[in-house]
Amino acid sequence: MTADEAYRRRYGSGTAFAPPAEWNDVLAQQLGHRSVRAYRSDPVPDATLTALIAAAQSAPTSGNLQLWSVVAVRDEQRRTRLAKLAGEQDFIAQAPLFLVWLADLARARQITTELGSATAEAADFVEAAVLAFVDVALAAQNAALAAESLGLGTVFVGAIRNRPLDVADELGLPPNVFPVFGLTVGRPAAFEETAVKPRLPQQAVLHHEQYALEPQAAYVETYEEVLNAFYADAGLPAGWIDRVATRFGTVAGLKGREHLREALRTRGFELR
Repeated sequence: MTADEAYRRRYGSGTAFAPPAEWNDVLAQQLGHRSVRAYRSDPVPDATLTALIAAAQSAPTSGNLQLWSVVAVRDEQRRTRLAKLAGEQDFIAQAPLFLVWLADLARARQITTELGSATAEAADFVEAAVLAFVDVALAAQNAALAAESLGLGTVFVGAIRNRPLDVADELGLPPNVFPVFGLTVGRPAAFEETAVKPRLPQQAVLHHEQYALEPQAAYVETYEEVLNAFYADAGLPAGWIDRVATRFGTVAGLKGREHLREALRTRGFELR
């Protein structure tokens, strides 16, 4: 895939960018990302899982603290239960591998109190939670890119946070470990039928020197037209602006996640 083809697929057919000085397979892989929600039953081999976790562990981590963990779920019955907890999303049960990514302060607390002979009081502050959430997001994205480079399909599942305490019970998580999101992994059932979804124009997200909100409205309207055309081709309902407004317009749009602060504290994240 050429740079021009990749840019047009990512931003819409009417978009043109000057190609980078050097185009490579990594850039093509990144710009070609698409969500996959239909999987073949082929298992993901242990060696592949090892490679994915190695890729995840190669992501940046603040202070080399490595405040994350992941649970690999292959058992079909457990995947089915997790699918129910995550909003009845059947593709979770269909995918041969479901990775649940965790913000993990338990290991750091244990190291601090048992090996470092300290109280771990700093782990009670919001900063510790932020570090863990950033760490796990970077790691998981590395794993997703690695999986896609091997011809596997993936999709992130934020609905794991709809019922995080139930997910924690299902996975046997100790205190101070929180399920942040899931990632399905497997051979796509029909990869060629999964299109690359257009993203906002770069002018809406890229700021030079200082942030500017007012000019974004015009680019959002342009994006609405591009994405509605994409949705029409895919047989999906139009209206990205309406989707954003539904998500943030009322508490109902949070689908249970309005209780996250309480859930985090229940799991041992004090958020002081």
